[in-house]
Amino acid sequence: MTTDVTTAAGRGTVRRLAGTLHRRPRLRLTLLLTAPLLWLTVLYLGSLAVLFVSAFWTTDSFTSQVVRVWSTDNFQELLTTPVFRQVVLRSVGVALAVTVLCALIAFPVAFYTARVARPRWRPLLVVAILTPLWASYLVKVYAWRLILSEGGLADWALAPFGLSGPGFGLAATVLTLTYLWLPYMILPIHTALEQLPDNLLDASADLGARAGRTFRSVVLPMVLPSVAAGSVFTFSLSLGDYITVQIVGGKTQLVGNLVYSNIELNLPMAAALGLVPVLVIVLYLLAIRRTGALNSL
Repeated sequence: MTTDVTTAAGRGTVRRLAGTLHRRPRLRLTLLLTAPLLWLTVLYLGSLAVLFVSAFWTTDSFTSQVVRVWSTDNFQELLTTPVFRQVVLRSVGVALAVTVLCALIAFPVAFYTARVARPRWRPLLVVAILTPLWASYLVKVYAWRLILSEGGLADWALAPFGLSGPGFGLAATVLTLTYLWLPYMILPIHTALEQLPDNLLDASADLGARAGRTFRSVVLPMVLPSVAAGSVFTFSLSLGDYITVQIVGGKTQLVGNLVYSNIELNLPMAAALGLVPVLVIVLYLLAIRRTGALNSL
């Protein structure tokens, strides 16, 4: 008897709580968003705030201990030291090169999977595009190290033409990063092309437009936001990468390598260097915001 009374009381409490939440949608929304917003504020934005503050500290040259005194010496060194400027420009250049290569490769692949291939094969092709993402990051990078090494697959394939592979260096870094992040460019372009209305292409053909004019005037304007959306991933992931360049980059240095090498020696300088990709990515997002790419993510 006591158990039945307790069960009935519990059910009544649950019903009253459900009724309260049903009558107050704002309270329901607040409860749903509290946990993720708390995580975002404390862990994510909080860590960025600590990174920003620690970039203004310095390091004692004798003891290598962090001195918590406000100073702009790290940023002055970043702006005045030629090596830092070269590395930052090289990192941005690599990220842009990877983004451009991914776009050039992804567009014909996405066009085939979305518009040319038979409908029953399209899901399988999308799965095939996603398959490399299931493999380990390090396995893929070391596979490219074997391909690009001396006497590797690249040398063997180019030998009949009297050429050799690029070896380890900047070109190897760009090629490997392009392979790693290519699916992130193909998928949004595939989605945009798949949603492209057929009647627009038919109307363009009826008006006498050739394939090139149709591509420039109809297809490209509608797909460009998706290209920009994919570039957010390829650009930001390439800019912050430091493992690939360590494995296949030879003596090439990017921002990520400098951050990694300064963590134990000069933590404030590592924090200042770490703010560079954050600032560049924020500026990049602001630049492509007008294309509508952020709505395609």
